[in-house]
Amino acid sequence: MGGMSDSPAPLADPHLVFDAAEGRRDLVILGSTGSIGTQAIDLVLRNPDRFRVTALSAAGGRVALLAEQARRLRVRTVAVAAPDAVPALREALHEQYGTGEPLPEILAGPDAAAQLAASDCHTVLNGITGSIGLAPTLAALEAGRTLALANKESLIVGGPLVKALAKPGQIIPVDSEHAALFQALGAGTRADVRKLVVTASGGPFRGRTKSELADVTREQALAHPTWAMGPVITINSATLVNKGLEVIEAHLLYDIPFDRIEVVVHPQSYVHSMVEFTDGSTLAQATPPDMRGPIAIGLGWPARVPDAAPAFDWSKASSWEFFPLDNEAFPSVGLARHVGTLGATAPAVFNAANEECVDAFLAGRLPFNGIMDTVTAVVTEHGTPATGTSLTVADVLEAETWARARARELSAKATAEARA
Repeated sequence: MGGMSDSPAPLADPHLVFDAAEGRRDLVILGSTGSIGTQAIDLVLRNPDRFRVTALSAAGGRVALLAEQARRLRVRTVAVAAPDAVPALREALHEQYGTGEPLPEILAGPDAAAQLAASDCHTVLNGITGSIGLAPTLAALEAGRTLALANKESLIVGGPLVKALAKPGQIIPVDSEHAALFQALGAGTRADVRKLVVTASGGPFRGRTKSELADVTREQALAHPTWAMGPVITINSATLVNKGLEVIEAHLLYDIPFDRIEVVVHPQSYVHSMVEFTDGSTLAQATPPDMRGPIAIGLGWPARVPDAAPAFDWSKASSWEFFPLDNEAFPSVGLARHVGTLGATAPAVFNAANEECVDAFLAGRLPFNGIMDTVTAVVTEHGTPATGTSLTVADVLEAETWARARARELSAKATAEARA
């Protein structure tokens, strides 16, 4: 990829806001019972003059919470990915709503979230975890909705598809790192940017060597020092796969070459990312670790939502540290750069293999270091995909299916050899 001045417009640009609207915005929240969804609903309930939620979607495992959310927000529609969750959801809704009150419409099935993403609203918050978020992302963009994107996987696995549909300013990133870059980039032009610096907490195993990671437990890996997240994202943070995915995402969102995207370890998680400009200035976006700030940027931009998240208490002393990334102990970032450079289906293979390996680790079938060892083996076996701009959803799904199956095979083989 060439210099910034010759590159296409970035997907996320703070200088451009797609369909900026005055007054209260109608929202659809996908993944409403997860970490991002619940914090977004907290923000909405505290700002009823700014936001109104029209529809919610969830996987279907927490129907009581989904029904409570639907009642509190008085949504028109609720959706679950699992059709067999509908009876329990309907019962939970009856318990939440008073006698004679109309219940919201219920949608169910793997396409339900995509249906909601295309429904009548201003902004779709995609807070789904995993590559299943790709279809709703594409549906929201095709319907012309502003997309507050927390589902990084949909951009990772379907980058060319997303770039083909997104209009300038239509995507507002919700990841803390990309919301930080988004805000800092507003201080200059694209030609002024020398480097993006993505910060990483280092996870629970910062400072350990690869050999010291061999026997870490599920409980240790889930004990993130600064963030409260779901299990998959927490394990991805422990392996730094999450940071590798964010490097690919930054490349796609801001059209910055990989060699100008750096990762630095910042244990306090106060600085969420930085932009270095050509004059030597570096702008850092900093808040205490709280996802409600990035969510508020995604839902409200270009307006800011007052008191969306806590601010620093500058009357108290604090220390902020920065360390280089240990690529030997945490090879995931380098592997992510590799698959991002390959493009086509390579990022989808990387992401799908990792999801399978994380499941195997959480289930006790794979050691911690086995996650990246297996992902690397699957990526290597996949090889160099065909280049070009003809990537289709079917290509992505086929690559993911192969990668998941191969990752399961290799994980099972590693487990059998370890027990032999």
